[in-house]
Amino acid sequence: MRAAVVTKFGDPDVIEVQDWPEPVAGPGQVLVDIELTDLIFVETAIRKGDHGNFFDVQPPYVPGNAFGGKVRSAGSDVDEKWIGRTVVGRTVDFGAHAEIGVAEAAALVEVPAELDLQTAVAVFGDGFTTLLLEQLAPSLQGKEVLITAAAGGMGVLLVQLAHQAGAHVIGAARGQAKLDLVKAHGADVVIDYSVEGWEKLVLEATNGEGVDVAFEGAGGQLGATAFSTVKDGGWISAHGAPSGGFAAIDPAEAERRGITVKGIMDLRADTREIEITGEDVMRRAAQGDLVPVIDRTFPLDQLGEAHNAVESRALVGKALIRIQ
Repeated sequence: MRAAVVTKFGDPDVIEVQDWPEPVAGPGQVLVDIELTDLIFVETAIRKGDHGNFFDVQPPYVPGNAFGGKVRSAGSDVDEKWIGRTVVGRTVDFGAHAEIGVAEAAALVEVPAELDLQTAVAVFGDGFTTLLLEQLAPSLQGKEVLITAAAGGMGVLLVQLAHQAGAHVIGAARGQAKLDLVKAHGADVVIDYSVEGWEKLVLEATNGEGVDVAFEGAGGQLGATAFSTVKDGGWISAHGAPSGGFAAIDPAEAERRGITVKGIMDLRADTREIEITGEDVMRRAAQGDLVPVIDRTFPLDQLGEAHNAVESRALVGKALIRIQ
């Protein structure tokens, strides 16, 4: 089968489309003819060799995780009713950027008739974390809410949910096209965080009081600056790292100011207590609560180009990869 392969850690040109052995479905697993896959920023960092403490992978490997396609065959202990159904899911470990993938049958979600496959794939991965944050955050009604990386795949979904919850939404992104997108999806105020002193604009938008809640998806210094805009007693999730690392937030300062901080490891722990299912994500998308924005769909042969577009922040919305 054809698959995109990360031949070694490095720049996007290390990705090559090759003939690759077809996977074999074990007990409880299925093989899927993959049609579309998601591409998220962390995959570009893994390709460079970053985040080794989170992801145990060595080249050569087939990247990608979230997919949409049709079940071609079922392993032992799997009901054959799945065969031929259009589903979204996650491959076992990596391996989604290939014509055939292997996935756990128990984690498959059939795509509802109300959704096309592109929408289902685009919302599936980001939707889990978005709904988890919705559950973890305090009530947003009437609150000042800052969302950084607001034009990204998950940022747009968070803007939508905060708007629906009745928050005063401040969306921070880079460049006019992204600000226009964020505004169109429900932000009351948009701020370009490439402008020096952007945090002062956040304070102006909150009458100098700061924000009650911050969904921080940018990381790095942007994330640290976002933390500075949270009022005492507030709440922040530091879940993004596209700026080169997760936001460095001083635990002692957070404790002194009474700010609840949810870092990436906290979010992983919370998934053991709060169960968000794929069916939940699809249901909320079918209801119109979660509307993903797709900028471009790249063919498999251009996966390296897609990585470059994601890394350079050239996209307004998400990138998908069409496998076949």
